[in-house]
Amino acid sequence: MSAWLWLLAPFAPLLAAALLPVLGQRLLPWLWLACLPALLAALQPPPALELPWLWEGIRWGAGDPLTRAWLAFAAVLWGSATAFGSRSLAGTAHGLRFWMCWQLALAGNLLLIVATDALSFYLGFSAMSLAAYGLIVHHGGPAPRRAGRLYLQLAIFGEMLLLAGLLLRSHASGLAFDFASWQTQPVDHLTLALLLAGLGLKAGFWPLHVWLPLAHPAAPAPASAVLSGAMLKAGVLGLWRCLPPADPTLLQWSAPLLAVGLFGALYAALLGLCAGKTKAVLAWSSVSQMGWLLMILALAWAGEGGSAALGTLLPLFGVHHGLAKGALFLGAGLAHEHRLPRLAWPLLWLPALALMGAPLSSGAAVKYLLKEAWHASAFAAWAPWLALASCATAVLLLRALWLLRADQREAPAQRPPLACWWPWALLSLAPLLWPWAWAPLREPLLAGLAGHGLWAALWPLLLAAVLAGLAVRRRWRVPARLARLPNPALRASLAVTRLLRRPPLPEPAWRPDRPRWRARERRWNRLWRLDPLPLSAWLLAALLWLGWFW
Repeated sequence: MSAWLWLLAPFAPLLAAALLPVLGQRLLPWLWLACLPALLAALQPPPALELPWLWEGIRWGAGDPLTRAWLAFAAVLWGSATAFGSRSLAGTAHGLRFWMCWQLALAGNLLLIVATDALSFYLGFSAMSLAAYGLIVHHGGPAPRRAGRLYLQLAIFGEMLLLAGLLLRSHASGLAFDFASWQTQPVDHLTLALLLAGLGLKAGFWPLHVWLPLAHPAAPAPASAVLSGAMLKAGVLGLWRCLPPADPTLLQWSAPLLAVGLFGALYAALLGLCAGKTKAVLAWSSVSQMGWLLMILALAWAGEGGSAALGTLLPLFGVHHGLAKGALFLGAGLAHEHRLPRLAWPLLWLPALALMGAPLSSGAAVKYLLKEAWHASAFAAWAPWLALASCATAVLLLRALWLLRADQREAPAQRPPLACWWPWALLSLAPLLWPWAWAPLREPLLAGLAGHGLWAALWPLLLAAVLAGLAVRRRWRVPARLARLPNPALRASLAVTRLLRRPPLPEPAWRPDRPRWRARERRWNRLWRLDPLPLSAWLLAALLWLGWFW
């Protein structure tokens, strides 16, 4: 297979974007085909593609299992969401603008995955981040504009921090931009802080998550699916590639980051219980799950529990969360707009149970691997907090399902279109089916069914079910004060906007006499009207002579 397939993976969406103004609505049912080159490259990877005529060190490919898994799930998620959105968003206003931004974000996401050099990664990351603004504000109105403004401000700020971190990393590596060279060079505290802040803003780590709970309720369901399922993972992938696998600086940061990830998983789950909209609850669930990914990174940096095993767990957890959360967001969009038949409710429960870590699902396999690594590390005493985070995740997802039933009471009586069923069903069934087809997940899935592993996976779910049952029986409602928590991020965003709208310099109080100055200008022009060409030539010659003399 030709190496040029790597070039086609990010450029196929750009080609589709170029054809959109010409073909318009006729192209929408076929946009999902732009993901096929990336999926084919992930399943049958050709040799790496080098393009030195663009810049030195550029190389696109996916030779390691992490990149191949990341590329395959991104292609499946984007393709399913594209097929879903081409039907659910058909006929909406500003459709061309939305799909142009969609294709640009898709191209950037695929490019940063296949890139093995920092310049290509940054180009794809920037294209994806900036184009996602068009997805968030698509519906229009005050809420999407507020969410889009905050997102754009933080995205630009994060890219500035990321660029500074990449430049420092390149300087430390002798001006090399390939990740292979960076993996062998130590990292300093300033560079690590810049990379964590820049990529953490995109990943949604606590406390850099403030844009997430606002963006997801404002964006259309397909956009929320790819924002949470695919785009958030770009920050995690960047951290894994830019930093060496074992480094003293990373070891010093591992314990604080593990605490931050654990706190973020619990904190986001508690705040998500106070949200009153399904997509807001799912957004807080994404923040909580990104805390789990940060814990995996911290354990790998600590050199505990087997760094190679955690390097394998990282893409497994990313794929598991991306597919399950994408299915939940698409299901939330269907439940809000259509009356779902009874057959649809198992498809809503399957990805939710997978995120809870239910047995026989992808969530049970990845959490089994994480627990094994956790107990083998120096942080084994923190294991009860991990179990508490699992219980909080389950309670949060049960609330999301409860709100989905409430959405059904107000949904229109029409059934969902048939074209929306197959992409949603594909993502919903994936957490149940794909672990059996992939050996790295099949083995821990079966190991978790034996002995103590089954009880360890079940008791957080049973406790969550008991707590949810008590809340329903006692008719618990979110207190009004908690339902209307202040949002300092929105206030800060509005203050920044007002500051930027001010003129850079104060307006002068002096007002010139315009007729008087106009008369002087005319007299000056008449003075030089006789021979302007010779004068200009002499003046130009004098300047050239002075420049040559100096």
